[in-house]
Amino acid sequence: MNVIQSNSIVMKKLLIFTVAMFGFGFALVPFYEKICEVTGINNLLQADTLAENTQVDTTRWVTVQLDANTRGLPWEFKPLQSTVRIHPGELVQVMYEVRNNSNREINGQAIPSYSPQLLAKYLKKLECFCFSKQVLKPNEVRQMPVQFMIESGFPADYDTVTISYTFFELGGDKAADTGSRVNKS
Repeated sequence: MNVIQSNSIVMKKLLIFTVAMFGFGFALVPFYEKICEVTGINNLLQADTLAENTQVDTTRWVTVQLDANTRGLPWEFKPLQSTVRIHPGELVQVMYEVRNNSNREINGQAIPSYSPQLLAKYLKKLECFCFSKQVLKPNEVRQMPVQFMIESGFPADYDTVTISYTFFELGGDKAADTGSRVNKS
């Protein structure tokens, strides 16, 4: 086998590998969406879903407790109201406030958690600061909205639920921080 034939074989293998990797990457998008749908991780309320789900169950109330925490961040993070009482199917907005108590810019990401855990299946968000990283400059204060609804099919056995967000630092040099760590508000 000469060098040209050998290079031609390697080139064909690389081309096949490249096409296969592109196909794999393309196939990951619907696969990822399905995993998020099944696990309740990506519970983003789509605008067309909002138009379909306009049935508000006015026969019952659900008390939503709002919780805020930080892990390893010199931030104060709190909901502006600790509870909100809503009807299932009703779109509501709550506000959170975050303050960077350090003298450096910090990137953070909020991770939601729910109690009871089955709430993830029925909680739909239209807007949330948890969808993207947040960059706060030194001593910056920011108010951030969360728009959500609990679908009317939420089991009637539960009249109180908790939505909790925990902010974690993304990258950065934690050793340079001179601020104090504030946990739960």
